[in-house]
Amino acid sequence: MFAEIITIGDEILIGQIVDTNSAFISKELNKIGVSVYQITSVQDDREQILKALENAKNNARIIIVTGGLGPTKDDITKHTFCEYFDDVLVENKEVLEHVEALFKKYITTVPISDINRKQALVLSKAKALHNAYGTAPGMWIKDEGTVYVSLPGVPFEMKNLMKDAVIPKIVSEFERPYILHKTLVTYGIGESALADKIEDWEDNLPPYIKLAYLPNLGKVRLRLTAKGSDKSQIANAIEEEMQKLYPLIGDYIYGIEDEETLEEVVAKLFTRKEMTLATAESCTGGKIAQCITSLPGASTYFKGSVVSYATETKVNVLKVSKEVIEKHSGVSAEVAKAMAENVQKLLKTDFAVATTGNAGPSKGDSDADIGTVFIAIASPNGVYAEKFMMGNHRTRIIQKSVNKAFELLQKEILKF
Repeated sequence: MFAEIITIGDEILIGQIVDTNSAFISKELNKIGVSVYQITSVQDDREQILKALENAKNNARIIIVTGGLGPTKDDITKHTFCEYFDDVLVENKEVLEHVEALFKKYITTVPISDINRKQALVLSKAKALHNAYGTAPGMWIKDEGTVYVSLPGVPFEMKNLMKDAVIPKIVSEFERPYILHKTLVTYGIGESALADKIEDWEDNLPPYIKLAYLPNLGKVRLRLTAKGSDKSQIANAIEEEMQKLYPLIGDYIYGIEDEETLEEVVAKLFTRKEMTLATAESCTGGKIAQCITSLPGASTYFKGSVVSYATETKVNVLKVSKEVIEKHSGVSAEVAKAMAENVQKLLKTDFAVATTGNAGPSKGDSDADIGTVFIAIASPNGVYAEKFMMGNHRTRIIQKSVNKAFELLQKEILKF
């Protein structure tokens, strides 16, 4: 059961916006057993859209098109659909009433124009899909056994239409297989080393279960995918194969993706153990604290952070000794430990994590090589720091440091 996604808009192709719509649509379709065969991005150009529609018809039974539904002349999706389906636009009374109601309620300073009213025009062959958050309706067209769905490109409008209209309609009209994914997250081991450890297990997977390695900044995700007609059978098979991995790589496994991230695991540990945490960040610039505070309930254990990016902030706020910095430099195990111990005392917490390093592109006030990062953990048992070489790409250095900090935190709190 295949679908194809076509995104329309010059703004995608010139990099002005990122196409997040396709990722969302793919994920929602996968949940109901529909596999995405291909994703295509095209310009706001009649010939390109027609060509994409014709090609998609040969690949999939469901074709979802996003973008180009605005009221201005550069939005040509509806007119191109008319040409493709040999159809005409007709005014939809319900859509018009909705558009007028939106203007009356939310856009009181600007009167509704004829251009805005044109949003109520839909193909005569189409079923209009109610867009609760915008003026452009979705359209559902069935032609020669293939379903074409046209959705607005605005992400929050598209998401609402997918969840409330498109997915339920696909479920009611198509028989679909079950597709199940389970992704196991590992930290502290590289992709090739991981592959060596599980080679025999991988070679003996059932033919209907596929394995994918997904490496990313200090972690490797192992995704198992199974497809079949019996949901319980493939769910049990995936679970059995997952359990076989623990004796092989259990020391590196940190959780199941889509169930819990490592940050969520750490958050639950602190909450359950009723222990508190502070952070002192230099090279990571507050990103550890950002990850923590993005989760609900963080205030129960997280007391705060000091982003001591400059040397004088380490000295004046965190009270790191000038002599220690002069002797060992700002990027050192000694400074990382002092940062962790001092923020632990300052904010009166059980644990603290500190980072100091050189993320580049220049060395700054330290002679440490770019990519050098020290991470320290202070706990009721004392403080320690570890040195890591995180590569030479600034963004990757920072994100790998954040991931490693949570990995070390988890290991340490599990001792209590």
